[in-house]
Amino acid sequence: MDFNLKTYLAQKTDAAPLAVFRILFGVMMLFSLIRFWAYGWIETLYIKPKFHFSYYGFEWVKPLGAYTYLIFTICGISAFLVALGLKYRLAITVFFLSFTYIELMDKTTYLNHYYCISLLSFLMIFLPANAYFSVDNILKKTSFKTIPKWTIDSIKLLLGIVYFYAGLAKINSDWLLKAMPLKIWLPSKYDLPFLGEGIMQQSWFHYTMSWSGMLYDLSIPFLLLYRKTRWFAFVMVVFFHVFTSVLFPIGMFPYIMIVSTLIFFDAKFHHKIIEIIKRIIKPFAKTHTVEYKEAFNFKKQYIIIPVLAVFFSIQLLLPFRYSLYPGELFWTEEGYRFSWRVMLMEKMGYTTFTIKDEKTGSSFMVNNSDFLTAFQEKQMSFQPDFILEYAHYLGDHFSSQGHKNVQVFAESYVALNGRLSQPFIDKTVDLYKEKESFKHKTWILPFKDEIKGF
Repeated sequence: MDFNLKTYLAQKTDAAPLAVFRILFGVMMLFSLIRFWAYGWIETLYIKPKFHFSYYGFEWVKPLGAYTYLIFTICGISAFLVALGLKYRLAITVFFLSFTYIELMDKTTYLNHYYCISLLSFLMIFLPANAYFSVDNILKKTSFKTIPKWTIDSIKLLLGIVYFYAGLAKINSDWLLKAMPLKIWLPSKYDLPFLGEGIMQQSWFHYTMSWSGMLYDLSIPFLLLYRKTRWFAFVMVVFFHVFTSVLFPIGMFPYIMIVSTLIFFDAKFHHKIIEIIKRIIKPFAKTHTVEYKEAFNFKKQYIIIPVLAVFFSIQLLLPFRYSLYPGELFWTEEGYRFSWRVMLMEKMGYTTFTIKDEKTGSSFMVNNSDFLTAFQEKQMSFQPDFILEYAHYLGDHFSSQGHKNVQVFAESYVALNGRLSQPFIDKTVDLYKEKESFKHKTWILPFKDEIKGF
């Protein structure tokens, strides 16, 4: 059957799944932000450090001292309004901007799921998630039973990309043939009840987890799409993410992915969820008269569709940008971020810096703890762009202190996925003269091994 884009874009579907997705997304984001605040991470990660690592092109995005709490407050309020569907378009836009600002404040805290949330919230700006079962419906006295089918499909597509690309990334020799890094991580869970001292120590279990993780990521979007396998797939989603949450400290991400996959279920399922919500809020809500209209129609769909086409084209192509760089991806990490490479490496480094006077040859070593937190130093020691940015910070700092003809040299050793530590950075290169760019960093020493795969 030939696919007709015009016909597809005209198709309608029940609005309930998108309404439920909006509510659960807003609630999960609000809870995540409260949790982040309650654990004291705003202070620890953004206010206390003297220096913050920046994303290339976003060096201007910095924590705002005590006002950083205000950014989190704005983000939390907007998440709450998204859940309510109150001033939805403004709320989701503010959430996207504030959350993404938080994400960009310090590269040290980069996680794939932060990136995923930014993408989802950006996508939701263009979707009529308040068309049904929202406070906006009450204020406008209008609700819509159906919405364009592509609006729900776009969320499914983004979630499918996240899963499928994570699966492709696992098709590499370290993950499948050496069970790395699970062979390092799982035995360390010896204190896990019932499993820790037994199954977690078994090599066959490490390989089983590696292969099943790859197969799960590759297949789960398709199993969720097919009605006959949907419940089986959802059980797998719950088991996989809960088990992952027990094993690894990755915060709210497993639960966010669990509730997000509910979007794949049909409208009847979501109407049941809405009925449950109605019963919960009934004692606190007044009865309102709302006119139900049949279909929501975009006024400017001709603008939205091209924007989202570009958005998804970027999501499909960006993870493959690593192929433009020479060398081993896991070693250089050029093109590694924003590509859904989730928990594929156990990488540890030790990096020291020497400040040298180019004319006199006098030099001294830097105590990294004078400038970085322990977490920042750990992340810096094995990531080339961190090392370069920190080298420039040191050069600027000591130049401002009156040192002349400043040069900055780094001596670094890195161990990757259980291999012996090996030299990482060319210690003869003055990093203070090197500039950050999208070009290959020639001062990264070659990797003395090979990892085959995507």
